[in-house]
Amino acid sequence: MEIARAAATLFVRQGLKTTRAEDIAQAAGIAPRTFYRYFASKEEAVAPLYAAGAACWTEAVRTAPAHLTIPEALRHAVEHTLAPGSGVSASTWEWARTLIRMAHTGPALRKVWAEVCQEAEEELARVLAERRTAEPGSGPVDGSDNVAGSAPAETGPAPLTPRLRFAAAVAGAAVRVAVESWAQTAAPHTGATGPAALALRNLEALAGFDWEEEPGEG
Repeated sequence: MEIARAAATLFVRQGLKTTRAEDIAQAAGIAPRTFYRYFASKEEAVAPLYAAGAACWTEAVRTAPAHLTIPEALRHAVEHTLAPGSGVSASTWEWARTLIRMAHTGPALRKVWAEVCQEAEEELARVLAERRTAEPGSGPVDGSDNVAGSAPAETGPAPLTPRLRFAAAVAGAAVRVAVESWAQTAAPHTGATGPAALALRNLEALAGFDWEEEPGEG
Protein backbone atom coordinates (compact mmCIF):
# COMPACT_ATOMS: atom_id res chain seq x y z
CA MET A 1 0.00 0.00 0.00
CA GLU A 2 2.97 2.34 0.52
CA ILE A 3 3.71 2.20 -3.21
CA ALA A 4 0.06 2.96 -3.98
CA ARG A 5 0.10 5.97 -1.66
CA ALA A 6 3.33 7.24 -3.21
CA ALA A 7 1.82 6.91 -6.69
CA ALA A 8 -1.38 8.69 -5.66
CA THR A 9 0.57 11.53 -4.08
CA LEU A 10 2.58 12.10 -7.24
CA PHE A 11 -0.45 11.77 -9.51
CA VAL A 12 -2.31 14.39 -7.47
CA ARG A 13 0.64 16.76 -7.09
CA GLN A 14 2.23 16.69 -10.52
CA GLY A 15 -0.25 14.91 -12.77
CA LEU A 16 -0.51 11.48 -14.28
CA LYS A 17 1.30 12.21 -17.54
CA THR A 18 4.41 13.70 -15.98
CA THR A 19 4.79 11.01 -13.32
CA ARG A 20 7.06 8.08 -14.19
CA ALA A 21 7.20 4.66 -12.61
CA GLU A 22 10.77 5.52 -11.56
CA ASP A 23 9.43 8.60 -9.72
CA ILE A 24 6.97 6.43 -7.81
CA ALA A 25 9.70 3.93 -6.92
CA GLN A 26 11.94 6.71 -5.63
CA ALA A 27 9.12 8.25 -3.57
CA ALA A 28 8.31 4.82 -2.10
CA GLY A 29 11.97 4.17 -1.28
CA ILE A 30 12.32 1.12 -3.53
CA ALA A 31 14.27 0.22 -6.64
CA PRO A 32 12.51 0.46 -10.02
CA ARG A 33 12.90 -3.29 -10.51
CA THR A 34 11.07 -3.82 -7.22
CA PHE A 35 8.25 -1.59 -8.45
CA TYR A 36 7.88 -3.68 -11.61
CA ARG A 37 7.82 -6.82 -9.51
CA TYR A 38 4.45 -5.70 -8.20
CA PHE A 39 3.02 -3.55 -10.98
CA ALA A 40 3.23 -3.69 -14.75
CA SER A 41 2.65 0.05 -15.15
CA LYS A 42 2.51 3.27 -13.16
CA GLU A 43 -1.30 3.30 -13.49
CA GLU A 44 -1.61 -0.10 -11.84
CA ALA A 45 0.15 1.26 -8.76
CA VAL A 46 -3.03 3.00 -7.52
CA ALA A 47 -5.21 -0.10 -7.97
CA PRO A 48 -4.87 -1.03 -4.26
CA LEU A 49 -6.32 2.35 -3.28
CA TYR A 50 -9.27 1.97 -5.65
CA ALA A 51 -9.78 -1.56 -4.35
CA ALA A 52 -9.61 -0.50 -0.70
CA GLY A 53 -12.44 1.97 -1.17
CA ALA A 54 -14.62 -0.60 -2.92
CA ALA A 55 -13.81 -3.26 -0.33
CA CYS A 56 -14.83 -0.94 2.50
CA TRP A 57 -18.35 -0.57 1.09
CA THR A 58 -18.68 -4.27 0.26
CA GLU A 59 -17.56 -5.25 3.75
CA ALA A 60 -20.14 -2.87 5.20
CA VAL A 61 -22.82 -4.74 3.25
CA ARG A 62 -21.47 -8.04 4.59
CA THR A 63 -21.45 -6.89 8.22
CA ALA A 64 -24.77 -5.04 8.16
CA PRO A 65 -27.18 -6.33 10.84
CA ALA A 66 -28.52 -9.73 9.85
CA HIS A 67 -32.17 -8.70 10.17
CA LEU A 68 -31.84 -6.12 7.37
CA THR A 69 -33.14 -6.96 3.92
CA ILE A 70 -30.73 -6.63 1.00
CA PRO A 71 -31.99 -3.12 0.05
CA GLU A 72 -31.70 -2.06 3.70
CA ALA A 73 -28.21 -3.53 3.98
CA LEU A 74 -27.11 -1.62 0.88
CA ARG A 75 -28.40 1.66 2.28
CA HIS A 76 -26.82 0.87 5.65
CA ALA A 77 -23.46 0.34 3.93
CA VAL A 78 -23.70 3.65 2.08
CA GLU A 79 -24.53 5.51 5.28
CA HIS A 80 -21.60 3.90 7.10
CA THR A 81 -18.92 4.36 4.43
CA LEU A 82 -19.84 7.35 2.23
CA ALA A 83 -21.75 9.63 4.57
CA PRO A 84 -20.17 12.31 6.80
CA GLY A 85 -18.94 10.86 10.06
CA SER A 86 -17.88 7.57 8.46
CA GLY A 87 -14.27 8.18 9.45
CA VAL A 88 -13.04 9.45 6.08
CA SER A 89 -11.45 12.90 6.28
CA ALA A 90 -12.26 15.75 3.92
CA SER A 91 -8.70 15.66 2.55
CA THR A 92 -9.04 11.94 1.77
CA TRP A 93 -12.26 12.64 -0.10
CA GLU A 94 -10.44 15.27 -2.17
CA TRP A 95 -7.73 12.75 -3.04
CA ALA A 96 -10.41 10.25 -3.99
CA ARG A 97 -12.12 12.87 -6.17
CA THR A 98 -8.90 13.56 -8.07
CA LEU A 99 -8.01 9.88 -8.55
CA ILE A 100 -11.50 8.96 -9.72
CA ARG A 101 -11.56 11.95 -12.05
CA MET A 102 -8.18 10.89 -13.44
CA ALA A 103 -9.62 7.47 -14.23
CA HIS A 104 -11.65 9.14 -16.98
CA THR A 105 -8.75 11.02 -18.56
CA GLY A 106 -6.60 8.18 -19.88
CA PRO A 107 -7.28 4.66 -21.18
CA ALA A 108 -4.66 2.95 -19.00
CA LEU A 109 -5.97 4.30 -15.70
CA ARG A 110 -9.57 3.87 -16.90
CA LYS A 111 -8.80 0.18 -17.45
CA VAL A 112 -7.44 -0.14 -13.90
CA TRP A 113 -10.55 1.52 -12.47
CA ALA A 114 -12.86 -0.70 -14.56
CA GLU A 115 -11.07 -3.87 -13.47
CA VAL A 116 -11.29 -2.90 -9.80
CA CYS A 117 -15.01 -2.13 -10.17
CA GLN A 118 -15.62 -5.48 -11.85
CA GLU A 119 -13.80 -7.36 -9.10
CA ALA A 120 -15.77 -5.43 -6.48
CA GLU A 121 -19.01 -6.33 -8.23
CA GLU A 122 -18.10 -10.02 -8.16
CA GLU A 123 -17.31 -9.83 -4.46
CA LEU A 124 -20.58 -8.00 -3.80
CA ALA A 125 -22.43 -10.83 -5.56
CA ARG A 126 -20.83 -13.29 -3.14
CA VAL A 127 -21.80 -11.10 -0.19
CA LEU A 128 -25.41 -10.89 -1.38
CA ALA A 129 -25.45 -14.65 -1.82
CA GLU A 130 -24.23 -15.09 1.75
CA ARG A 131 -26.92 -12.76 3.06
CA ARG A 132 -29.63 -14.56 1.08
CA THR A 133 -28.46 -17.93 2.39
CA ALA A 134 -28.46 -16.65 5.97
CA GLU A 135 -32.00 -15.23 5.80
CA PRO A 136 -34.53 -17.00 8.05
CA GLY A 137 -36.39 -19.71 6.20
CA SER A 138 -33.88 -19.93 3.38
CA GLY A 139 -32.89 -23.45 4.47
CA PRO A 140 -29.76 -25.36 3.49
CA VAL A 141 -28.29 -24.51 0.11
CA ASP A 142 -28.53 -28.15 -1.04
CA GLY A 143 -32.25 -28.25 -0.31
CA SER A 144 -31.98 -31.01 2.30
CA ASP A 145 -33.85 -30.95 5.60
CA ASN A 146 -32.13 -31.16 8.94
CA VAL A 147 -33.52 -33.59 11.50
CA ALA A 148 -34.22 -31.98 14.84
CA GLY A 149 -31.23 -32.39 17.12
CA SER A 150 -28.85 -33.37 14.32
CA ALA A 151 -25.74 -31.46 13.33
CA PRO A 152 -26.29 -28.62 10.85
CA ALA A 153 -25.89 -29.64 7.25
CA GLU A 154 -22.80 -28.48 5.38
CA THR A 155 -24.11 -25.78 3.13
CA GLY A 156 -20.95 -25.00 1.19
CA PRO A 157 -20.43 -21.73 -0.66
CA ALA A 158 -23.58 -19.74 -1.34
CA PRO A 159 -24.65 -20.17 -4.99
CA LEU A 160 -24.02 -17.24 -7.32
CA THR A 161 -27.17 -17.29 -9.40
CA PRO A 162 -27.69 -15.06 -12.46
CA ARG A 163 -30.20 -13.04 -10.45
CA LEU A 164 -27.71 -12.34 -7.66
CA ARG A 165 -25.03 -11.37 -10.16
CA PHE A 166 -27.48 -8.99 -11.76
CA ALA A 167 -28.49 -7.57 -8.37
CA ALA A 168 -24.83 -6.96 -7.53
CA ALA A 169 -24.30 -5.24 -10.88
CA VAL A 170 -27.30 -2.98 -10.26
CA ALA A 171 -26.28 -2.11 -6.70
CA GLY A 172 -22.64 -1.65 -7.65
CA ALA A 173 -23.55 0.67 -10.52
CA ALA A 174 -25.84 2.72 -8.26
CA VAL A 175 -22.93 3.49 -5.93
CA ARG A 176 -20.21 3.71 -8.58
CA VAL A 177 -22.15 6.20 -10.71
CA ALA A 178 -22.88 8.29 -7.63
CA VAL A 179 -19.20 8.50 -6.69
CA GLU A 180 -18.10 9.13 -10.28
CA SER A 181 -20.75 11.83 -10.75
CA TRP A 182 -19.72 13.58 -7.56
CA ALA A 183 -16.03 13.37 -8.52
CA GLN A 184 -16.71 15.31 -11.72
CA THR A 185 -18.00 18.27 -9.71
CA ALA A 186 -16.55 20.65 -7.14
CA ALA A 187 -19.29 19.82 -4.63
CA PRO A 188 -18.28 19.01 -1.04
CA HIS A 189 -18.46 15.38 0.07
CA THR A 190 -21.25 16.32 2.46
CA GLY A 191 -24.80 17.48 1.83
CA ALA A 192 -27.35 16.81 -0.89
CA THR A 193 -24.77 16.62 -3.67
CA GLY A 194 -22.25 14.44 -1.83
CA PRO A 195 -21.53 10.84 -2.83
CA ALA A 196 -23.64 9.35 -0.03
CA ALA A 197 -26.72 11.40 -0.90
CA LEU A 198 -26.33 10.61 -4.60
CA ALA A 199 -25.88 6.89 -3.90
CA LEU A 200 -28.95 6.77 -1.67
CA ARG A 201 -31.01 8.51 -4.34
CA ASN A 202 -29.79 6.02 -6.92
CA LEU A 203 -30.79 3.16 -4.64
CA GLU A 204 -34.20 4.79 -4.06
CA ALA A 205 -34.69 4.86 -7.82
CA LEU A 206 -34.42 1.07 -7.70
CA ALA A 207 -37.39 0.81 -5.33
CA GLY A 208 -39.28 -1.32 -7.84
CA PHE A 209 -36.39 -3.69 -8.42
CA ASP A 210 -37.11 -7.27 -7.36
CA TRP A 211 -34.09 -8.28 -5.27
CA GLU A 212 -35.55 -11.71 -4.57
CA GLU A 213 -34.49 -14.86 -6.38
CA GLU A 214 -36.49 -16.03 -9.36
CA PRO A 215 -38.22 -19.41 -8.96
CA GLY A 216 -35.77 -22.23 -9.58
CA GLU A 217 -32.69 -20.17 -8.69
CA GLY A 218 -30.69 -20.54 -5.49
